[in-house]
Amino acid sequence: MTKHLLGDTATLTGRSLRHVLRSPDTIITTAVTPIVMMLLFVYVFGSAIETGHDSSYVNYLLPGILLITVASGVAYTSYRLFLDLQGGIFERFHSMPIARSATLWAHVLTSLVANLVSLVLVVLVALAMGFRSGAGVLAWLGVVGILVLFTLALTWLAVIAGLAAKSTDGAGGFAYPLLFLPFLSSAFVPTDGMPGPVRVFAEHQPVTSVVDTLRNLYAEQPVGSEGWLALAWCVGLLVLAYGLAMAAYRRRLA
Repeated sequence: MTKHLLGDTATLTGRSLRHVLRSPDTIITTAVTPIVMMLLFVYVFGSAIETGHDSSYVNYLLPGILLITVASGVAYTSYRLFLDLQGGIFERFHSMPIARSATLWAHVLTSLVANLVSLVLVVLVALAMGFRSGAGVLAWLGVVGILVLFTLALTWLAVIAGLAAKSTDGAGGFAYPLLFLPFLSSAFVPTDGMPGPVRVFAEHQPVTSVVDTLRNLYAEQPVGSEGWLALAWCVGLLVLAYGLAMAAYRRRLA
């Protein structure tokens, strides 16, 4: 059964990836908005922002930009999933001897690959803007691991939105609140100077933990309990989103 699922998922993922490769503007568009934001914050606002860190502002800013890149990318996953449902692709696949969950996993893995490409593009631009890190291989593996978990968690949330949406606008629009979360975190400025209620929210939402962990990893700083908290947020959201997505999938195609 597992072998059957893996084989079907690999085949359908190849199909989805070919669609993305035929339309590379999706990946480019996903990366362009975060890159423009990074340019704006570093070269326009950066000189007026005091972070309390010795490193350049692009080093401080990059984790938040990476999370915004992921949030932008998963909106396309929800959109593509909605189009497949509307086009009857799922029913067609289910009339064949294909594992039922393979169609969802194909969209999720395609999202992971596309988002990783977008993240690489953003990091390359950050390097051109002066981003530097002396972190070792293990630290960078930690960065990649956190980003992969975060991407998977948001992608399964996107699956829920794609299954529940009634229109293409609704399918892609779910990502807007996710795009704003980094602004209410430590992604762009330290939380110390925020008003009381805003600071409480900023310090206890998942983006701040993930951002601080990524920043500490590539800055060669101790991660401490913040790293475990970020991991717990990512895994917890992933498990919850996966369970809700599979339940919504079964109801949709029952």
